Amino acid sequence: MNKPVVIVTGAGSGIGAAVAARMRSHNWAVASISREPAPETDFWTIADVADEQSVLDAVSEIRNTLGPIDAAVVCAGHYEECPALDISAAAWERMIRVHVGGLIHTCRAVLPEMRSRGAGRIVGIASERAVGGGDNDAHYAAAKGAALSLLRSIAVEVAPDGVLVNAVAPGPCDTPLLPPDSWERAAEFVDALPAGRIANTDEIAELVAVLLEEDVYLCGEVLSANSGTVI
Repeated sequence: MNKPVVIVTGAGSGIGAAVAARMRSHNWAVASISREPAPETDFWTIADVADEQSVLDAVSEIRNTLGPIDAAVVCAGHYEECPALDISAAAWERMIRVHVGGLIHTCRAVLPEMRSRGAGRIVGIASERAVGGGDNDAHYAAAKGAALSLLRSIAVEVAPDGVLVNAVAPGPCDTPLLPPDSWERAAEFVDALPAGRIANTDEIAELVAVLLEEDVYLCGEVLSANSGTVI
């Protein structure tokens, strides 16, 4: 195909779909690992990022179809609201497996070839919850915080090999993961934001594109697109 290849996990909707569309418009070959159809991609394979073997198999299939992997965007997520003291063991486990497991499984699948080639980029979609915590979603905040620490540690390990690993940390964003009745959509919350509105998915995708394409040497950096909720 003679195009650089990027894998976007969770490209079926929300930020992942916007990232996929943006990178395709920039002449990348885009592959998705997701559990739902990803129309803005050149290749879509079904896999649960929480399962390591499924991710390894999916990346192998993508590599055989599109060629060597130049970049990966870890975007697949899971969100639910629940008071901290009511979070079930199953809910804790699922949140950690998707966010922390999804990141390490993707990195394990793509980093060996990137390191051997001496080039590659990975962007993790973090969250302002990883820095500032949250109300009614402690398990999500905890998982995102752990994933961000993991990403920064990986970034330090692989930077000497020419692989740049960074993150974008959205705040409240207009995606399907944010429930229609969420307090972060309420007028009184939005009006109080320094930016005066929540972000949209195209804005997050633009920041991802910068980290994948621009000649910047960032290592474990976090671009906080959070409307001023955490500064």
